[in-house]
Amino acid sequence: MPLINFAKREITYKLVYYGTGLGGKTTNLKYIHGQVNQACRGEMISLATETERTLFFDFMPLELDLVNGFRARIAIYTVPGQEEYDLSRKQILRGCDGIIFVADSSSVRQDANLESLKNMRENLIFNKLKVEEIPWILQYNKRDLADAIPLETLQQNLNQAGVPYFEACALEGLGVFATLKAIIKEMVNRTRAPK
Repeated sequence: MPLINFAKREITYKLVYYGTGLGGKTTNLKYIHGQVNQACRGEMISLATETERTLFFDFMPLELDLVNGFRARIAIYTVPGQEEYDLSRKQILRGCDGIIFVADSSSVRQDANLESLKNMRENLIFNKLKVEEIPWILQYNKRDLADAIPLETLQQNLNQAGVPYFEACALEGLGVFATLKAIIKEMVNRTRAPK
């Protein structure tokens, strides 16, 4: 459930990018941050170490048009892909309103994708959230790789739930905004007043 501030007439949605380490979560955020008008975005905070691209999360508030007379903000986070940061993943998922699962299309990363998807489901349960009740989308990233798994195989292995999916190459920005717009639409539609 989004955070609603009646005094400020503001709704804040929490969007989490989930997936394996080095799968493209941070690359998505960097591309979005670089393309969005400065008046509509906040500062991107990235916590990194020498060996890992994102240790904890990225946070980027993004402002949208009005929703039911309220200004809407999207707080975007990424989880660390490394297994040793599972506690951080659990914390970041707490209270999320939507998830983009970024799958690495490389043939050598398929087991890691499956493990990360399983971990996402377990961490949602830990937070007393049901994957069936939270909008989530699959983004098949790195589609430009020579060893990219065929789309049909990715769908068969990762999308038993039949959620919306997008092909992407986050480094080039391909599919990044299509994925983002689709999840935002799903999150906002859950809070709009019926017509």
